[in-house]
Amino acid sequence: MNKLFCLFIIFLFITNCSLDTKSGLWTKSEKLDSENKKLKIKIFEENEIFEKEFNVNLKIRLKNNIKKNSFVNNLVNNNGIINFDGSIDKIKKFKFSKIDQFNNYQPELLITNNNLIFFDNKGTVLNFSSDTELIWKKNYYSKREKKLNPILYFAANDQTLIIADSISKYYAINLNNGELNWSKNNIAPFNSQIKIFNDKFFVVDFENILRCFSIKDGKEIWNFKTEKSFIKSQQKLSLIINNNRVIFINTLGDVSSIDIDSGNLTWQTTTQSSDIYENYFSLKNSDLISEKNTIYFSNNQNEFFAIDQRNGVIKWKQTLNSNLRPTFADSLVFTVTLEGYLVAIDSRNGNIVRMTNIINKIKNYKKENIKPIGFIVSLDKMYLSLSNGRLIIIETLTGKPIDIIKIDNEKISRPYVLNNEMFIIRNNAILKLN
Repeated sequence: MNKLFCLFIIFLFITNCSLDTKSGLWTKSEKLDSENKKLKIKIFEENEIFEKEFNVNLKIRLKNNIKKNSFVNNLVNNNGIINFDGSIDKIKKFKFSKIDQFNNYQPELLITNNNLIFFDNKGTVLNFSSDTELIWKKNYYSKREKKLNPILYFAANDQTLIIADSISKYYAINLNNGELNWSKNNIAPFNSQIKIFNDKFFVVDFENILRCFSIKDGKEIWNFKTEKSFIKSQQKLSLIINNNRVIFINTLGDVSSIDIDSGNLTWQTTTQSSDIYENYFSLKNSDLISEKNTIYFSNNQNEFFAIDQRNGVIKWKQTLNSNLRPTFADSLVFTVTLEGYLVAIDSRNGNIVRMTNIINKIKNYKKENIKPIGFIVSLDKMYLSLSNGRLIIIETLTGKPIDIIKIDNEKISRPYVLNNEMFIIRNNAILKLN
């Protein structure tokens, strides 16, 4: 009898028969739960993206609270107000072998107190001066590994450069001369920022595992596992360090706070519904930033979050569509939406203060699928890079674009600043703008 019943159920599913309340196999409440889940998915997919200007006549004057060297060993990722007031009249280039996967990944230029660190298509580490003069270059990959075209992620203190890559390797280099200190392999590739704190460094791998290693010899001290995703995303994950905790976001949108010394969980906040698995692959979160005990980040699912860093409680949530790293300055949070709007948000309550269209002068912006890549905020201007190689200069006071500069014809990185000079990376060069 049980076999017949099972066969009957299988037959119904194969023939796509619906099980309504008349069949007697579902109760009304079970059917209602199923319909509610479908409704949740429908609401999520049809969440309206806000594309309207707001308070365009409002003037925003930032205080002279410039963060010095905010790109150097920034544990909280908030660059704040950048010290950059130079004009952009010429471009100096240092070329290297083209990075084939530049468009798929988000490799970052590492800035130390006086130097720039990047890599080429074969995993060669390149150390430049601020004048883009090559100081040293080193490659510690075998012929087989070079063919895999590893993507490298960096962090550095005064003495040591830490590298983790997309082919499961991690190693330490003497920052002054490029000599190898040690090299090890992980069970999975890495796809996150690296943060150094005292004698430890932290990085997340493709299994959504946060790993804590010793800088001295690369030995793993502890790890913290979070839920795996079925599909491996190429999105670079973000982490911050503050108040003796390392806080990171995984590919599923879960934000976890871990005690640095013990590796124990202090809190975890889920930002995505577990009912909508198909959105995990397309989910792209911005970098986390932290300021005044609050974590800010957004995603390309039309969500901007403010989370209490002490307990993981969501303070507020705004409907903005962006996966760009936000910036906190003068109690305002700035972001740029994927639709091309510069937004200023009141950090206390999440209310939009001003929203201006900054791509209305670019023809065929949507038709050519042009996307904003990243931005920085100076005292009187903002600089936004685009996927078509353009750099938009925006007046901070009004939020309106005042110039568009052609840097390249392909994707360029977000701007970086060292010693009042701007740098941008593309797939085969470091560009110095002055």
